[in-house]
Amino acid sequence: MSDRILLKLGGSVITDKKTDCSINHDQLSFVASAISQVRSGSMIIIHGAGSCGHPEAKQFHLDEGVVADQTGGIFITHRAVSRLNDAVVETLREKGVAAVGIHPLHAAVADNGRLVAFEHRHLERMLMLRMVPVIHGDVVMDLSRGACIVSGDQLVRYLAVALNINRVGLATDVPGVLDGGVVVPEITRSMAPSLQIGNSKHTDVTGGMRGKINELLGLASAGIGSDIFDVSRIGDFLAGTDHGGTKIKGD
Repeated sequence: MSDRILLKLGGSVITDKKTDCSINHDQLSFVASAISQVRSGSMIIIHGAGSCGHPEAKQFHLDEGVVADQTGGIFITHRAVSRLNDAVVETLREKGVAAVGIHPLHAAVADNGRLVAFEHRHLERMLMLRMVPVIHGDVVMDLSRGACIVSGDQLVRYLAVALNINRVGLATDVPGVLDGGVVVPEITRSMAPSLQIGNSKHTDVTGGMRGKINELLGLASAGIGSDIFDVSRIGDFLAGTDHGGTKIKGD
C-alpha cells in the first residue's frame, strides 16, 4: 500500500509570531512547491495558527472556556485562523496541489479541552480521490467548557490514528527537538522527562514544544512514530530521506 502522509506545518513556520496575523507568503510558497513534487501516495496537511489565532484566543481566554452571551471570541478567533487556512490552500492550489480547506469548528467536538470526536469519513473520501485536506488549529465546541482551542498537534494525534496514516512529519522553525541547543535524534516516553526543552517565547495557548512532544508520544503509544524537522528539510522528509531532525518513537 502506498504511503499516507500527514504533514503538520508549525504556526511559526507560516506566520510571523511577532506581528498579529502576519502570513509568511515566501515560506508558504516554498512549502507548497515541495509538496507539489510528491507524486505518489496521499496526503493530509494540518497547520498551526501562529500569529493568526493565538493572540485572539488569549485575549478572549478561550483556553478557559466560554459562557452564554460571551461567545464573540469564538467568531473572532475562528475568523483569524480561517484567514490563514485560506492563504495556505490558495498557495497550494497555485502550485497544482488539489488542496481544500477543512475547519475543525464545523466537524470536531472536545471535552474539557481534549478532542473527543472529529467526523472524518469525508476526509477518507477526499484522500481516495487524491484531494489534499488542509486542516488547522481552531476553536471548537467543548462539552464541559462551552468552547476551547484544539491545537494542530491534537489534530495530528487524533487524525493520524483515525485515517491510518503511515508517516507523520512536523515542519518547524528549529532543526528538531533541542536539548541544550543540540538536536535530540530520538525521543521515547521513558527519556522525555530528562530533556531540557523550552517553550515558545511568543504567544501560544497550546503548550509549545513540550505540548507537541506529549501529543506525539501519545501517538507513538498507538503505534505511529513521527518526525520533527526544520521546514527547510521538508523535501527530505517527503522523499523519505534523512532530515537531520528528531524521531518520536514508542519505547
